[in-house]
Amino acid sequence: MTTLPPIRTGKARSEFGHVRPLAEDIEIPFGIIEGAQPGPCLLVTAGVHGSEYCSIETALRLLKLSPERIKGTLIVLPILNLQGFHKRSIYVMPQDGKNLNRMFPGDAAGTTSQRLAHWLTTSVYPLADAYIDLHGGDLDEGLAPFTIYPRACAKSRALAEAFGLPVIVASGGAGYTLDAAHQLGIPGILSEVSGNGLWDEDTVGMMSAGVHRVMHKLGLIEAAEPAPEGEQKVVTMWVPKAPVSGLWYPAKTLSETVAEGEVIGGIRDAFGKVLASIRSEKAGFILYRLTSLAVNQDEALLGVGTLLEA
Repeated sequence: MTTLPPIRTGKARSEFGHVRPLAEDIEIPFGIIEGAQPGPCLLVTAGVHGSEYCSIETALRLLKLSPERIKGTLIVLPILNLQGFHKRSIYVMPQDGKNLNRMFPGDAAGTTSQRLAHWLTTSVYPLADAYIDLHGGDLDEGLAPFTIYPRACAKSRALAEAFGLPVIVASGGAGYTLDAAHQLGIPGILSEVSGNGLWDEDTVGMMSAGVHRVMHKLGLIEAAEPAPEGEQKVVTMWVPKAPVSGLWYPAKTLSETVAEGEVIGGIRDAFGKVLASIRSEKAGFILYRLTSLAVNQDEALLGVGTLLEA
């Protein structure tokens, strides 16, 4: 099948299968869980980055939800980058070497990732009333849990607050899953839990509870586990990129505070010569960082969160 089945039939059901949206042999698993009572449609995707396993396992567990618990429809695409998943690829789709989460809204005549982004933007996103894109920290990336929302969308911020992670990032970037959905008027969030491709019951449980809280807020389910107590920080994020290739030595750990102008890491050659020192352009704290010793020019090194000014 080249398109998803109907999402609203008026009957309680769980339907699973594979969709082949492109001409080449790309199969994407899907699940549609519809309740007998009408309600909103929530789209959940994971595996945009094929080695972010915490997000993928969370999405797979959503497929076990009973239709009797749901009002409306839940669409789950748990592994969008299936070849990247099997090849343990970092960030990119092996078919074209591109990062799918930079290709939106896509191009129907482009490379594989561009065409997949176009299919999602034109054929899948319009089905949804709200959207969650699950991520989990790739094989070379450590992170503290956070949720991203499009800064200009108040409805998306409300979903981020409901998800319940301690840090919320206001984003203004283009080319991403969230931006494409936002341009269609669909509120959405991107949540990050775990890191380095790791997953366990605690991290999957944290992410699953967040999805359920959003489902409760939207009216798809009647109850959800309350969010942990504590104030949520709303921040912007600055991401320096490597000016040269070499060996990466971060000077800060996750959640550690940084001052404006402070050295937050350095790049050296194999003999210890400093090729570049990275100073923070902003005061804040470390949200994520590259954990591999190897770094290539233009790769993201860290994410520095700075409290959002009112």
